[in-house]
Amino acid sequence: MNRQHLERGSVNPLVISNALLAVLVIALGGTMVWALTNYSDQKNNTDSKIAAAVTVAKTAQKEASEKDFVEREKAPYEQYIGPADLGQVTFNYPKTWSVYTAKSNGDVLEVYLHPKVVPTVQQGQQFATEIEVLNRPSDQILKTYESAVKKGDLKSSQIVVNGFNGTRLDGTFSSSIKGSLVIFKLRDKTLTVGTDAETFRNDFDGIILKSLDFNP
Repeated sequence: MNRQHLERGSVNPLVISNALLAVLVIALGGTMVWALTNYSDQKNNTDSKIAAAVTVAKTAQKEASEKDFVEREKAPYEQYIGPADLGQVTFNYPKTWSVYTAKSNGDVLEVYLHPKVVPTVQQGQQFATEIEVLNRPSDQILKTYESAVKKGDLKSSQIVVNGFNGTRLDGTFSSSIKGSLVIFKLRDKTLTVGTDAETFRNDFDGIILKSLDFNP
């Protein structure tokens, strides 16, 4: 009687082992599923990041190559030579630019330069470079910009270009014109050399002004 009762109340070690094994298998299975899911997510994220980085790198390389090509196409530079009676203004400009002389007589000179085709000359139009010889003293021309300098729209500085003293204005000239203008005294007249957009600043400083010459 007591023996039978003890046999019925005892726990079979094999059952315990199987139960523990089942729990372990389930736990390991869950861990493996979690690990595989996590690996798949990380791999997808890594692949996406790599693909995005490759796209950015290719885009940057393409833009750099296009920029290098554009810069190479500008050389060799062309040279502009103005009329002798207006100081014979000369300077170099990219061969990919066009030149349009709007006025050229004994009193004034108006020359406009722009990549490919020069736009129609009108108020507010942006040009890569504008060259003007004005039949007015330089101090009068400078006075027209005094209020803009005082307001802070323009920054005024003294500059020497190839031995010629001038006044440089940088900033906002109007709602559509934001660039630079250099004003030189030319006998009883005034020579102005300017760019209407910051986009052309490097060409303006590195090509136009760098090669500028005239008979003062």
